[in-house]
Amino acid sequence: MTETVAAPPVRTTRTARPASAGKRPEGQWALDGHEPLNPNEEFKAAEDPLLVRDRIERIYSREGFASITPDDLRGRMRWWGLYTQRKPGIDGGRTASLPPEDLEDEHFMMRVRSDGGTLDAAQLRAIADISMRFARNTADVTDRQNIQLHWVRIEDVPTIWRRLEQVGLSTTEACGDCPRVIVGSPVAGVGADEILDATPAVREIAARYIGDPSLSNLPRKYKTAVSWLPDVPYEINDLAFLGAVHPEHGPGFGMWVGGGLSTVPILAQHVGVWIPLSDVPDVWVAVARLFRDYGYRRLRSRARLKFLVADWGVEKFRRVLEEEYLGRPLPDGPAPSLPPAPIDHIGVHRQRDGLSYVGAAPVAGRLSGTKLAALADLAESHGSGRVRLTPYQKLLVLDVADPEPLISALAEIGLQARPSPWRRNTMACTGIEYCKLAIVETKERAATLVKELEKRLANEEASLTINVNGCPNSCARTQVADIGLKGQLVPDENGRQVEGFQIHLGGTLTLSSDQQGTFGKKLRGLKTTAADLPDYVERLTRAYLADRTDPSESFTAWIARCDESSLQ
Repeated sequence: MTETVAAPPVRTTRTARPASAGKRPEGQWALDGHEPLNPNEEFKAAEDPLLVRDRIERIYSREGFASITPDDLRGRMRWWGLYTQRKPGIDGGRTASLPPEDLEDEHFMMRVRSDGGTLDAAQLRAIADISMRFARNTADVTDRQNIQLHWVRIEDVPTIWRRLEQVGLSTTEACGDCPRVIVGSPVAGVGADEILDATPAVREIAARYIGDPSLSNLPRKYKTAVSWLPDVPYEINDLAFLGAVHPEHGPGFGMWVGGGLSTVPILAQHVGVWIPLSDVPDVWVAVARLFRDYGYRRLRSRARLKFLVADWGVEKFRRVLEEEYLGRPLPDGPAPSLPPAPIDHIGVHRQRDGLSYVGAAPVAGRLSGTKLAALADLAESHGSGRVRLTPYQKLLVLDVADPEPLISALAEIGLQARPSPWRRNTMACTGIEYCKLAIVETKERAATLVKELEKRLANEEASLTINVNGCPNSCARTQVADIGLKGQLVPDENGRQVEGFQIHLGGTLTLSSDQQGTFGKKLRGLKTTAADLPDYVERLTRAYLADRTDPSESFTAWIARCDESSLQ
């Protein structure tokens, strides 16, 4: 067996407390020692999950799916962007009742990371080629700027890795209890309103710390964002840096910690510090190490950083970060100035160099290898070959001199630069088509919903966000959409259990000067079957348009004041 990687030293003066002292240990390494307290912690302690790549290349890809051990299959392989996908034909009512071996197919979802959402034509063509050769022409852009492929066989994984790495891409730590893809502004370095380009920090973090064995055993996933512009959902990350101008020191970054959704949603808190661009990587890794050492490991349901921050409070978090991990205080700093409206980059926008970028919308992030190959050609023929992915399942083509021909060409491959508000504002997670946790179908449901609303409400001036989720885990951000849909089984008119959604209304993030982050309202019994979803959204939208005080009243504000009977 490969030698186990020793746990890194803890930078703290505290001594481990005995289990008998006080409350039940939470599995915090800095206080309770390193004894694993659940099966996930056990397989991580037994071997650094990153080391599974060697077995994939030497054994599993040669001997096939049946040769993969359970801890590697359902545990360590996630650290290389690989999840088994759902076996076709299993309905959502059986999701929670079947053992993993009955639920999973012998094919994988593979997640390709794209830190900051940056891709070039060569990288697009590599992903497109892999999709068409090894993934049945599948490709989805996620709401964390990744590309996900499906139907990947273990026998093909080493070849796929070599092809990705030839163009500077990887799947390293795209999943698992480790640093996930670093979300960044899709217009970093080109945006006309950007004062400070965060790209150097994103690149340095990725180069220094992705694949670092000292950070490959965190309590849970570590989701982070680094952006000057508030065009990323910074409040739902474990750690986020957002551009702010200090009255004395000038442009730098503010810091938010402790955000995350899933079944216990919490918005990140502003720490009140100012960080220069050059220090962002050091603070990023200091927070990662603090999370590693103090994060809760006993229960996975409480292992995200948000629970530690909620228990400690921001003041204690900052004190421990400065005293035990940075060795210096951070200067106090202001919150950023927010724009008058949220930024999504769809359409034509001027770059700082006088060229333009064009933002286009697929439907709920659904692409294909064929479309990616065509997109690479268009990015080269109409621009410089540079493409960016957004954290809203959209994409941009940069460096365009004449946008109109590109807009027409994008439309021919199903990418709309002038989309309807419904296509523009609808997201969906993977859903039951491939996900083992899902209860309902999402991607096709979202596409059908968009098509219906485009017909029914074509002449109405409504711009509502709709987030379609296949289960309670909120990968498509149920709680922070105007209309958040959480997949579950619901009774139809005949009492049969069918696919449907619990409805959350009026959620939002703080992305503009007139917004204040809040979670959507859940009303008792407010659910819809999937079949009735277009009717419900149409009825709700018309009620909002008819009852709002004036066109400036947001859906969130209307939901907060309206009679609940209007929401049924």
